[in-house]
Amino acid sequence: MGAARIVLPEGADERIVAAARRIADEGLAQPVLLGAPQEIAAAATRAGVRIDDLERIDPGTSGRLDAYAGLYASSRPTPNPGVARRLLRRPLPFGGMMLRAGDVDAMLAGAAHPTARVIEAGLMTVGLAEGITTPSSFFLMRVPHVDGGGPRDFIYADCAVNVDPDPAALADIAIASAASCARVLGQTPRVALLSFGTRGSASHARIDKVRHALEIVRRRAPELAIDGELQADAALIERVARLKVRDPSEVAGRANVLVFPDLDAGNIAYKLTQYLAGARAIGPVLQGFARPLSDLSRGAGVDDVVDTARLLLG
Repeated sequence: MGAARIVLPEGADERIVAAARRIADEGLAQPVLLGAPQEIAAAATRAGVRIDDLERIDPGTSGRLDAYAGLYASSRPTPNPGVARRLLRRPLPFGGMMLRAGDVDAMLAGAAHPTARVIEAGLMTVGLAEGITTPSSFFLMRVPHVDGGGPRDFIYADCAVNVDPDPAALADIAIASAASCARVLGQTPRVALLSFGTRGSASHARIDKVRHALEIVRRRAPELAIDGELQADAALIERVARLKVRDPSEVAGRANVLVFPDLDAGNIAYKLTQYLAGARAIGPVLQGFARPLSDLSRGAGVDDVVDTARLLLG
């Protein structure tokens, strides 16, 4: 089998071109840069890297444009290849169709586009994974010390996309995050649905949302190790879990996937973990799509792009 291929639709950005050079040089994948040739060349000059051996495609003149337009149009309620062709001259949807057609293994964008545009392109082209109706995101958090012990890795979700997910969306986030954990960490997922109470210690509509999400996940994925509602200490620390969780739990005190009830909690938590605990935050990485694609922060550096590519490619 040949090397994996990753499409980078923002070839006019020097960070992306520099990252493509590293992705190729480190043997992570074969990068494919999208954009007008002169813009990619100018970005390479600014980045101070050579690109003569890197694949570059101009969506507007690509020989694959008609095939992708036909494939895209065939999936629309009212097929219109002309409209599809105009749409796919833009790098984001063109990259999405490369991914859908199986011509690349992953797509990474967002350094020069807002998250909403990357998600929109993903929904229009590759769509969501079977059973998932809510796209979401996760951070890989590499924490150097946990409760006096050694380093641990965690999946934090959702910290970047869904502001106030309802129970069904929260269930989608939990299921997608479990799949991300298995792929990225190579560990059996142990998913904690977090809240400000543990197993009935408090009553509130916001806790009811978490309990309802747990019921949905247990119906949809009965094999998944998941528990809630749990406070963060009960999810992470075994001695605390023994005090707060009376019933047997595969998750309490041993969670490696933390699912937050809303974006306030998730975004605050990952930044506190990053800056107060000295953790390394890698992401956000989009999840829940049918094929591997992800967003980047518009402030991402070259290291961030390479690290996210490594996560996407598993």
